[in-house]
Amino acid sequence: MSLPVELSTIFRNKQKSYKMVLVLAMIDTWKETQDQSLKLDDVARRFLTYYQHREANNLAVDSSPPRVAVRWELMSISQVKSLLETPIEALRSIVIKQAGGAFLTFAESVWSKGAEVLPELQDYANRELELYHSHLGSEQGLGFSLKESLDHILHTYHEAKSESFANHPLGALFRKILPEQLRLLPFVSEHIRIQGSVGKGNWAGVPWIALMDTRVTKSTQYGEYIVYLFAEDMSAVYLTFNQGVTKPKTDLGKREGYAFLEQKVLELREGLNFEGFSTDEDIHLTSAGLGRDYQVSTAAYKRYYASNIPNDDQLVADLEQLMATYQEYVDRLLQTDQVDDPEYSLETVEEIMDEQAIRERIEYIKSYIQHKGFAYPPGLIENFYLSLKTKPFAILAGVSGTGKTKLIKLFAEAMGATTQNGQFTLIPVRPDWSDPSDLVGYSDLSGKFRPGRVTEVLLEASQNLNKPYFICLDEMNLARVEHYFSDMLSILETQEWQDGSIVTAPIIHDNSLVQEEDQVVYGNLSIPENVYLIGTVNMDETTHPFSKKVLDRANTIEFNDIFLAQFPDEELGMALSPEFTPNQFLRSDYLQLVDAYGVESKPLITRTTNTLVQINSILEEIHAHVGFRIRDAVCFYMLYSQRYELFSENEAFDHQLLQKILPRIQGSSASIRRVLLKLMRECVGSSFVINEYLENVDLLFDEGKLHKLITQAEYPQSARKIASMLRRLEEDGFTSYWLS
Repeated sequence: MSLPVELSTIFRNKQKSYKMVLVLAMIDTWKETQDQSLKLDDVARRFLTYYQHREANNLAVDSSPPRVAVRWELMSISQVKSLLETPIEALRSIVIKQAGGAFLTFAESVWSKGAEVLPELQDYANRELELYHSHLGSEQGLGFSLKESLDHILHTYHEAKSESFANHPLGALFRKILPEQLRLLPFVSEHIRIQGSVGKGNWAGVPWIALMDTRVTKSTQYGEYIVYLFAEDMSAVYLTFNQGVTKPKTDLGKREGYAFLEQKVLELREGLNFEGFSTDEDIHLTSAGLGRDYQVSTAAYKRYYASNIPNDDQLVADLEQLMATYQEYVDRLLQTDQVDDPEYSLETVEEIMDEQAIRERIEYIKSYIQHKGFAYPPGLIENFYLSLKTKPFAILAGVSGTGKTKLIKLFAEAMGATTQNGQFTLIPVRPDWSDPSDLVGYSDLSGKFRPGRVTEVLLEASQNLNKPYFICLDEMNLARVEHYFSDMLSILETQEWQDGSIVTAPIIHDNSLVQEEDQVVYGNLSIPENVYLIGTVNMDETTHPFSKKVLDRANTIEFNDIFLAQFPDEELGMALSPEFTPNQFLRSDYLQLVDAYGVESKPLITRTTNTLVQINSILEEIHAHVGFRIRDAVCFYMLYSQRYELFSENEAFDHQLLQKILPRIQGSSASIRRVLLKLMRECVGSSFVINEYLENVDLLFDEGKLHKLITQAEYPQSARKIASMLRRLEEDGFTSYWLS
């Protein structure tokens, strides 16, 4: 049986392997389905699998289309379907589109010879591919193009920034593929660590790929290293001999840190041969923020414009030359014993986190939680973050099974705080707790101090101040919170600044300990600034209510909205890994209002305070008005939200009204109804006529009217909660924030 003439003629045409692999993919699809109409998706999947298999096993294979993906493993089925348009067109005499291109089939000239022709077709295509790959293998060498990779980044990064960050192919290119390929270069020694970044949780303005000699540095935050830096506008990429900026700025302050870096640059330029590289400050990566950092930290660079990236030979030669200079510098340091602390790493530095870095980390936490298969209401993670930033004590309330404890665990885990490393501790509260001994500890009959679980965490946290520690008190109101937790709450109120750190009064005084060894270990132990206390609560007949002492000191976050029809996203792919996050991310910047009061913050503080004054005048009627503690906390929350651009001003105040004011209201009197209606007017505006609802509050429960009120409200979440509390008051004669 002979092959169609068209096929053998087409195969002999000089072109990539796509046509031959397409035919093989179609035959494999037919073998499985025995259907002459072949789904394009099935054919594309087999087509892609062929290339991915050869690529993964380092076999000779055509490079993936550089403007689409730099590796076959990064290609999607939709991209492959677009790619197949060319070979389908080239094979149009024997490959026919059906149903608008959703299906493919062989032409009648093939089927007319019977199904027996397909194995012969398959053998022919395999022989042609074997010859093709044999020739290709002798030409390919390494099989990796640095030029294509840089081209791909420069021409696709802008578009990528408008797409989802999680599991994006560019992330894999920076973090995995490029480091792996650069490591294969013969001049890259075993001491070199290669690391790339496109950001953490959100796209970086200036992505980078660094090559660091681990004998002198293990982090881009200090020391010297080689790094490719991509301009924010993607007009160019720079190959640079650079320095870490974070540690000098942290240790010396911004001004002196810059002076140190500039002096180091002069020494590097005088002592090393940078022939062929620029040694000036004409490096333009970004117009703000890191732009100045790069200018003062770069000793030498070579600029590659996006419109004219050199060939691979030139790129590799440039890298080899700069690497030789770098190795000469490292050898000199090692010989003269001038190496700084090579163990300095991300976990021992107070990472400088600006507003953009904070937002990026929040986005990363959200992505991490999503990739664990959990979905929470929009804004909840931002709200939880702001609540802990405002005060290191928060309460999560809601019906059982809504994921309160899981939220705390995953939030901490995303920051690198896990049960395994001791930075996350879950403590189930027992109903019989009546004093703090179960948490803090006690002295036994012999005088030996037996520390409670909280004390153990406080001790470890005090020795690792740059790492955040989370304590989750699960179902904390199974016992009366004031009985076992009152000491902790009182100690939290003693927070003050001391040499740039937040300190509290001791939770364990040394004179209360009998044995000397206990005094050394636990004496005058306080609550460190890196410990965050979060309680979960269920409000039912088995639990205890909260006093104002507790409510004053916490943001109470309630989430009772449950959407059961939520399913894991099959497209999420590989889960993200926890990212170490320094305590600065969560540590409070303000303890008293005077810490925050300034020219920029004054207008927002004034507006917020004026609104609280108005609300206080309403609350006075039921003796539920707030004091300076709540005023300060609300202002801090508002300032953080504004600084990090997390919520609008109304959205942020809505959260605070819901979490700091409404939990204080409970009762059965007519005055409770009046106060709630007045607060409803504060939420929805002056058009809300209180007297109308005082006479007939049932009018408020009309679904259409209520929906319209909430839709138009300045503070819709609070308005919805107030309506719920009023309904409970009408139906049961008693209302509380905690009754839903």
